[in-house]
Amino acid sequence: MNDRNTEQQNRYLEEVCTCLHRAGFETQPLEDSQMPVYWNGVPLCRITGKGSVFYRREDVSTPQAEEALIRAEDITVRTLEYMTAMETAPQLKASGLEGDYRILADFNGTVLAGTHSKHGVQFVTWDWDYDRTGLSHGHYFMENYDGAKQDFAIRSGLIHKEQLFSPEQMTEIYRCCADSVDGDFFDLTAEQEKVIRSVQQQIEDCVPDLAERIRQQEDTLEQTM
Repeated sequence: MNDRNTEQQNRYLEEVCTCLHRAGFETQPLEDSQMPVYWNGVPLCRITGKGSVFYRREDVSTPQAEEALIRAEDITVRTLEYMTAMETAPQLKASGLEGDYRILADFNGTVLAGTHSKHGVQFVTWDWDYDRTGLSHGHYFMENYDGAKQDFAIRSGLIHKEQLFSPEQMTEIYRCCADSVDGDFFDLTAEQEKVIRSVQQQIEDCVPDLAERIRQQEDTLEQTM
C-alpha cells in the first residue's frame, strides 16, 4: 500500500472512530490495520481502512448485539461515502467564505459542502448568488450528513419536500402498519399484507432508531393512561 492510500485510510478510520463514539460505541487502537469496535464493553466487530466490517458470530449472538452491528455497519458505510468524496472534492471558493470547504454536490444554484473539524466532518448547504461569487442562506448540519443531503435535494429541486416523511411520521406509519397486519381489525389479502410488510421494512431501513422511538411512544402512552 502506498503512503497516499495509507494516509487516506487513516483519515477515514479517524473519522469513523469519531462517528462511532458519538453513537455510543467504544473503539480500541488499531490491530493489524483494523480498528476493534466494542459495544457495552464487549467486542462487536473490526473495521478496516477500506470500510470493510468483520465480526465473529459469537460476538453478535443476541438481538441487541445484532442491532448494534447493523448500526455500526451503517455508520461505516455512510462515513466511507462522504470521506471518499472529500478526498477528491474541489475546494469551495466564494467571497467572504472562511475555512476549507469542499464541494460534495452542486446543482441548480444550491451547493452541499463539507469541512474537516476537530469534531469530525461538518456539513452545510448554501444558495449561490446570481453570479456564483457569493453564498447565502446557510443551513448548518454539523455532523448530520443524511440531513444535509436531504436538505440539498429539497433546496436544489431534486425532490419535493412533500414527498418526504419525518422520522416521527414514519414511526407512526410503522405503528399503524403493525396494527393492520398484527391485529384483528382488517381482513387483508396476502398481497395487501405483503405490501404493508414491505412498507415496514422500508421504514426500518430509513429510521435507524425506530425501535427506541416506538418504545418511547409506548412509555408515553402508558404514562398518560
